[in-house]
Amino acid sequence: MRLIGAIKNVAKRHWPALSIRTILLATFVFVAALPGVGAVALRVYENTLVQQTEAELIAQGAVLAAAYRAAWDGGGGSRALLPEPPTIDLRTDPVLKPMPDPHPAGLPDPRAVRVGRALAPVAADAAAVTLSSVRLLDGRGVVVAGRGDLGLSYVDIFEVRRALAGQPATTLRTRNENPYGLRSPLEWLSRAVSLRVHHARPVLAGSHVVGVVLLSRSPRGLFVGIYQDRGKIAAGVVLIFLTLLLLAGLLSRGIAKPIRDLNRATEQVAGGQVALLEPPATAAVEIRDLYGNFGAMAARIDARTRYLRDFAAAMSHEFKTPLTGIRGALELLAEHEMTLTERRRFLRNAAADADRLALLV
Repeated sequence: MRLIGAIKNVAKRHWPALSIRTILLATFVFVAALPGVGAVALRVYENTLVQQTEAELIAQGAVLAAAYRAAWDGGGGSRALLPEPPTIDLRTDPVLKPMPDPHPAGLPDPRAVRVGRALAPVAADAAAVTLSSVRLLDGRGVVVAGRGDLGLSYVDIFEVRRALAGQPATTLRTRNENPYGLRSPLEWLSRAVSLRVHHARPVLAGSHVVGVVLLSRSPRGLFVGIYQDRGKIAAGVVLIFLTLLLLAGLLSRGIAKPIRDLNRATEQVAGGQVALLEPPATAAVEIRDLYGNFGAMAARIDARTRYLRDFAAAMSHEFKTPLTGIRGALELLAEHEMTLTERRRFLRNAAADADRLALLV
């Protein structure tokens, strides 16, 4: 409790002066921006999932290309490589049609066939672990290992042509199957559900392209990613909820609670009790001004009330003295026999008291 009290005192000392307009504007803007921010966050998150898939394919392709080159020339001819960050962007990159079927191309390069046989177990293990499609091609784009397409050519595919030209290439293509088995009515929210990432990496021996590593894999679906990252997303939801609670507390402490306190003070003033309130440190600027005006009004009402009370007491005293004199004179005249001189004297005193009453009135 002491800690909470200390925190409240510190907050009151350093609380900024906020107007009602600022408090309401901040609340409305935050609430109105939540749907848009959520939609953008989903798109960014989905793009991150696709880029993560691309990064994994780049790493897998680099390893298989190094193994291909090592099997080709016995480990010689190593070359300096540079980091390759993912570049896929769902917002701007075109989505190509599904990969076309390969066409027969005759016998592949015998040397590449031997390399393919040596690396076939490695490619199969990599495909089983990463759930990706792995094909090893020779220098003419003909399959020498992977997925039973031996002897078929992929040379007409865009990313393979880029790789045969010596440049790695990553593309997005549509697909027909759904590997995750999702059948949610919300699938239309996720663009990546119907996409597949394809990556082709050249195998260079010196300056010549002796083969191509062709990989493809479906990115994690948006809802699968949300489920797998549910802890982080739940933390974000809790953070948003805490922010909404903070805004609700700001509205309560800045507007609602000060108005309730002022309402109770007004009822006390109406009942005859003067209540002077200090404006809360967390109240809005307009509420603080209202508290100041209310305090000045209450002080003036108190001063007016005191004046009227003192005036009434003084007037009561002033009226009481002549009334007492008149009543006493009348009682004496009624109860006692008096001479004419005494009677006139009492009547003159009563007349003087009556004149005094008339003057007071």
